[in-house]
Amino acid sequence: MEFVYEYGLFVAKSLTWVLAIALLVALVAGLAARQKQAGEQLEVEDLGAGLRRQRQRLQLATAGSDAERKQLKQAFRQQAKADKKAGDERPRLYVLDFKGSMDAREVEGLSREITALLQLARPGDETLLRLESGGGLVHGYGLGAAELARLKARGIGLTVAVDKVAASGGYMMACVAERVIAAPFAIVGSIGVVAQLPNFNKYLKKKNIDIELHTAGEYKRTLTLFGENDEHGRAKFREELEVIHRRFKEFIAQNRPTLDVERVATGEHWLARDGHELGLVDELLTSSDFLLARSEDRRIIRLHYKPRPSLKDKLGKAAEAGVSRALMKLYEAGQRPFG
Repeated sequence: MEFVYEYGLFVAKSLTWVLAIALLVALVAGLAARQKQAGEQLEVEDLGAGLRRQRQRLQLATAGSDAERKQLKQAFRQQAKADKKAGDERPRLYVLDFKGSMDAREVEGLSREITALLQLARPGDETLLRLESGGGLVHGYGLGAAELARLKARGIGLTVAVDKVAASGGYMMACVAERVIAAPFAIVGSIGVVAQLPNFNKYLKKKNIDIELHTAGEYKRTLTLFGENDEHGRAKFREELEVIHRRFKEFIAQNRPTLDVERVATGEHWLARDGHELGLVDELLTSSDFLLARSEDRRIIRLHYKPRPSLKDKLGKAAEAGVSRALMKLYEAGQRPFG
């Protein structure tokens, strides 16, 4: 009997927690539906100052004696006073980061960063974009490339650094730069277009399910998920892909006129070492080495657009933490011996 009692008590506690979690989730969903769009903020970070502080810490940590360490500290203080008095009038190198997803939704943040940069930039300033993307939707990455072109139109030098991958739409963005640098084993290229979709028509026919699709315009719909596709529609779909590919190649040729576009626009991708020989990459160099070298004659400023967390995000995190605690308590309750 005692076992049954304990088991019943455990079940009751479990149901209580499940109901509490369900109520919390419902509350989050209700509040999120009424939540207005949250504000956003632009973070500004002095990367050059961070590199300088790191160098000073290393020098102090590796000093051979207390006297040398004391001498270094005094020199650092004197340098800081001199810099504060004179100010830092060196040209600026603005650093942006873009890690693109399939739908290129990150372009919105990039656009805001570039708008802020254009408000700050002075003659002689430059930009480094640390780019990582395997490509995605044509219109999304096309917009990303157009945003980068705004910098060139204003005479602001642009270097794109590829430490891991810039393929397809990612390379479309990269080629806008006057200079493309890449780590030796980064992936570049993939100048091609691909599209695929499943078709459930045969399955639906087996289940005696009819699908009706009505259009106005011969090519309003070429291929469908549920209807029966024909060669006429397939031919038009392939034609559309060829048009996009042709425009893609024209864009690459416009931005990198010395590149043999027909040689590299096969959809293939290459390691940057081979891409360098083909002309896809200008120099084999990581973004870290580039920044370290430029920190001597440039003030390095990183701009990063970061949306402020909305009420939905905050409640979502609270709900996640609540669920984790509830599951942990359930687990602990289940581990207690009966009787």
